[in-house]
Amino acid sequence: MFHPATQSLRSQVRLGFWLAPCALALFVGCTQLGNPEDPGSGGEDPASAVPFTDPLSMPATPTLSTADFNSAETCAGCHPNHYEQWSTSMHAYAVVDPIWRALVNIRQEEFNGERDRFCTQCHSAIGTRAGDFDPNFSFDDIAPITLEGVTCEACHKVQSLARTYNSGHVLDPSGPIRGPIRDPAPGATHESEYSPLHDTSDFCGGCHDVLEQHGLNLERPYEEWLTSPAAEAGRNCQSCHMPIYTGVAAAVPGVPERDDLHLHRFIGVDMPLSDDFIVDDETRALLREEITTLLRSAGSIEIDTADSVLAGEQLDVFVTVRNLIDAHNLPTGATFNRQLWVSLIATDADGNVLYETGHLDDVGDLRDHFSTLDPYGDSDLIRFDSGFVDAEGNPTVFPWKAAEHISNSLSPLYARTFTLFIPTSADTRGPISIEARLRFRTFPPFLLRALGVGEFVEKLVITDIDETSGTVTVR
Repeated sequence: MFHPATQSLRSQVRLGFWLAPCALALFVGCTQLGNPEDPGSGGEDPASAVPFTDPLSMPATPTLSTADFNSAETCAGCHPNHYEQWSTSMHAYAVVDPIWRALVNIRQEEFNGERDRFCTQCHSAIGTRAGDFDPNFSFDDIAPITLEGVTCEACHKVQSLARTYNSGHVLDPSGPIRGPIRDPAPGATHESEYSPLHDTSDFCGGCHDVLEQHGLNLERPYEEWLTSPAAEAGRNCQSCHMPIYTGVAAAVPGVPERDDLHLHRFIGVDMPLSDDFIVDDETRALLREEITTLLRSAGSIEIDTADSVLAGEQLDVFVTVRNLIDAHNLPTGATFNRQLWVSLIATDADGNVLYETGHLDDVGDLRDHFSTLDPYGDSDLIRFDSGFVDAEGNPTVFPWKAAEHISNSLSPLYARTFTLFIPTSADTRGPISIEARLRFRTFPPFLLRALGVGEFVEKLVITDIDETSGTVTVR
């Protein structure tokens, strides 16, 4: 017999977890809205499915052809460094990611193909606009360049931006290669053109901000950036996620060395979990190091308490968590999938645990609503991610049924303080040791298991963004 929480979770996964993003976490809405309470047309003849459309990102009929675009492998001939960087990035992983595919497959089943392109608009703008993702498509049938995800020309063939959300880029397959170099060298195989758009945060917002079909804000890093200290100082997204280095843009004669080339690994918080995507251990270790370095610069945790406590009385501990990022919230993006929390444990001189929060259950899940072993077992859990609630105020994983998207994330450079209460007894021997950590991971294990990709749970990495400790004398 299933635990009631397990039954609830499985039914929620079946109907709704297809909307939870992974990797680049870019699933998008549409302009032709349906009924957000309608679970779809599952069970009907696939031929009767009427797909949602958007004239720009999900056109009713193809507006371009995959044959109009060059493969990244073609670009590698002249741009080997950029290709090597991109090939291990989450952009290259966007369509081959098995977790994302599992989400898309569930969505296909539940909505009979009519919303298949809802998740693909940003993961492969080329393939979506070329008609590769027709209702009930198979990943076995899509074009090779579609499999490349956010490939080179998906960005460098962008002519303009129609909107700063939901795949808002306007592609120009017959146009020149566009980018942020102000004086591009004449290309041997293509025309090149300076594009001021490519050097703005607006360009990133075109895919990284996401609205649900009924208007609910799901992901908003660009919107957060607009009012941030970084924006006020003139620093764009690329300054952190595409840092500059010195080199040549193309490995061909006559191309000058530049000191403002952008790294194309697009470092964020995600790392490909599939072993067959990055087979080189050295590259995998480098990516993990870069992600860890980025995360450890993102936040801090401090604890403050009295120097001593009388045995048998309560010890108050003040925990302050600060966002050290000046450009966007901590966390940002798909915050409803991220997990950022405080782990704190207090032990006495004999090693007895007096208090603990932020600890995991026996299968690695936080003891919250979705724990199948100890739901709501951690009543003091401090989290900084987000979640959905329906019109009745109940937690839901269905974004299309959500009346609210409730976020606990920290605004840029903002700090929040919490009070935790540690009990003592007359027999408690001091000193009391307190250890606190600010912890992060990209996915909760329960989600991967429920999606049928539980083999990736062991590959999830918990990063301690910051940690601190202290001792309290017992009188």
